[in-house]
Amino acid sequence: MEYRDSRILYLDKLTIAFGGLVAVNDFSLEIFQGDLVGLIGPNGAGKTTVFNLISGQYFPTRGKVWFNGQEITGLSPDRITALGIARTFQNIRLFGDLSVLENVLVSFHVRTRSSFLSSMFCLPRSLQEEKNIREEAYFLLEAVGLKDMASESAKSLPYGQQRRLEIARALATHPRLLLLDEPAAGMNPQETQELMEFIQRIRKDFDLTIFLIEHDMKVVMGICERIAVMDFGIKIAEGTPEEIRNDPRVIEAYLGAEG
Repeated sequence: MEYRDSRILYLDKLTIAFGGLVAVNDFSLEIFQGDLVGLIGPNGAGKTTVFNLISGQYFPTRGKVWFNGQEITGLSPDRITALGIARTFQNIRLFGDLSVLENVLVSFHVRTRSSFLSSMFCLPRSLQEEKNIREEAYFLLEAVGLKDMASESAKSLPYGQQRRLEIARALATHPRLLLLDEPAAGMNPQETQELMEFIQRIRKDFDLTIFLIEHDMKVVMGICERIAVMDFGIKIAEGTPEEIRNDPRVIEAYLGAEG
């Protein structure tokens, strides 16, 4: 199958087995530049495993991952990040005792060019790079509405703001593709509505392609243009929100055949 230039991510028959358990089976998906695509399914369907295969945490038993015209199957997570894929996690992974600003600064390491010796001796190139990084970190915090909290510890932030900080850290790696794993988890209705608006805004402002996993159907149906559905490791449906909402296979997966 030839790779089309506008297809930023192509998952080709991804399969992974843990012992005798096949967690993802023959999963294929195309995502094009600028898309906002959702991945849904019951608990244990294999959704986060797909993200782990894309981002290099897992190596597939068979199948391939293509990003921006390059096969990235089996590359290490840091190399995949450097190529332009960033992700957040279902369970927030911030450095709680570091400040909000420091959490963002940590993510710039994949983009730094100064050598260890240059940094140690505070050479002009290193000092200029550090200045540029701090300025960009403040820019990102302003973009996610956290600039005024830059000096606060990350663990002191309310839950919704911690999610925004995690996304700011991902943006610091200069991604083209952003993977969001249940960004609305634990949020109240107001925070969820603000998150939906926030995701749409950063997609436009940072020229992102976004692939998200989410259980909150209000979020998925409200912002995703296309949705893929998994059940027991298999993709059972793909289409627009309207098509997915009325698909009998999707209804059965969520409610059971009797329901």
